[in-house]
Amino acid sequence: MTAAAQAAGVIGSAGLAALYLGTTRSARLAGLVAWAAALGVLGVYLLPDLSRSRVAAAAVGGVVVSVGVAVLLRRWPYLLAFATLACIPLRLPVDIGSDEVNLLLPLYAVIGGLALALGWSLLRGDDRSRELGPVALPLAAFVGWTGLSLVWAVDVRRGAILLGAFLLPFGLLALGFARLPWRGRWLTWLWSGLVATALAYALVGGYQWLTRDVFWNPSVKVFNAYAPFFRVNSVFWDPSVYGRYLTVAILASLAGIVLGGVRGWRVAGLYAVVVATWLGLLISFSQSSFVALAAGIVVAVAVAWGRRATLALLAVGALTAVVVLAVPQVRDELVGKSRSGFNRITSGRANLVGQGVRIALDHPIAGVGAGGFSHEYARRLGIPGRDPKRVASHTMPVTVAAEEGIVGLGLLGWLLAAAFLATLTGLGRGFTSRVSLATGVVLVAITVHSLFYAAFFEDPMTWALFGLLALTARVPKRTTPRPVEPVPEPAPPPVPEPAPTPTP
Repeated sequence: MTAAAQAAGVIGSAGLAALYLGTTRSARLAGLVAWAAALGVLGVYLLPDLSRSRVAAAAVGGVVVSVGVAVLLRRWPYLLAFATLACIPLRLPVDIGSDEVNLLLPLYAVIGGLALALGWSLLRGDDRSRELGPVALPLAAFVGWTGLSLVWAVDVRRGAILLGAFLLPFGLLALGFARLPWRGRWLTWLWSGLVATALAYALVGGYQWLTRDVFWNPSVKVFNAYAPFFRVNSVFWDPSVYGRYLTVAILASLAGIVLGGVRGWRVAGLYAVVVATWLGLLISFSQSSFVALAAGIVVAVAVAWGRRATLALLAVGALTAVVVLAVPQVRDELVGKSRSGFNRITSGRANLVGQGVRIALDHPIAGVGAGGFSHEYARRLGIPGRDPKRVASHTMPVTVAAEEGIVGLGLLGWLLAAAFLATLTGLGRGFTSRVSLATGVVLVAITVHSLFYAAFFEDPMTWALFGLLALTARVPKRTTPRPVEPVPEPAPPPVPEPAPTPTP
């Protein structure tokens, strides 16, 4: 069965690449069939520890829901975006062999409906292609290389989870977002839904902080029992994921403030949203989320206001760092505890990064294969257990370098460069530019966040942003104010010609 899973990884990623790059309906239909078949094989390989009757009932229920979603998507395409937004917090723990993985099970039903709607559109003659625009080629190359790396992976099961639970299904989600029609009103409502849910989650987090009651995740409860401060996770499993979501909402709102084009009470509303959401972020005590937010703000200011404003903002940040370092306890923790102290401050991430770099240097070209970081790390350090959580990677670029080598790291850099160039350059002051800036700075924030909390390709928001990026790239940006057409002046009345002088 392992060989079948490896073949499925290669075929599924090739099918998804064909959907990204194919220019004929037959090629794209073949890619969709290959994608679906590969997910079926990987699903059987990763079948959770449930009775056959429960698995069959879940499969039938998923198909029924997917058919219903497909019918709705054909009528209301933007339902895909709103359903994805609603499903983001709904991660449910599933036992796959010896691993417990938190999966977005409701979102998979939405993606199944998207696949059926896409197949129906192709059969009915939809000849659109290359919808992902500037990121189509680098994204297809990265997905294809990741699937191919499953052939030499040292941990096929973890690689199959990466492909079957995240890259392949979420990769189709990016294509679905890119195929949405450009509708300014619907995009505004989508932002409103993001802000409304973020504020609601912040209220739940505030309730947890006031009552000192975390709903789930025993590890957070244990942490709060011994830590000098109380962390909340709202409706999310992890406080860092909760913090990431609020960071996304803040930066999406910030684009309208720094770029201009929004006036009057709307600007006041944007400021109120940013402040209220930030208060919810504060009680998450997610350091990675605050760093990501700071990076997004700096990029937004640099793009919208220019170099001088950016230098001023960086100066304020440097001054804040100096003030913080002036506190003896902080300075002692940061610089007075040697390497082991630094590793403790970073919650063990320093050791993970260092060992990940060594793995990458020992396998420089192709890495240890998709999903192999934890297995290789545990083998090198002699840590017992198949996949202990304490060896899970937390730094996305290091993980890519270790698992996919310099080839995968280069493809990742190409993908990010193409995405940032498409969203953060050539901006004006119109609605399209605000959407582009919001997409770009949010993608920057998620990228920075993934340096400390590695879920980048495992986050559906990342793939939705790739789709929104392509959707925005198809619409011309208004880079200069619209010229005011001069009002033509009325022509002067005609001067009558003098009458001819009569001759005597």
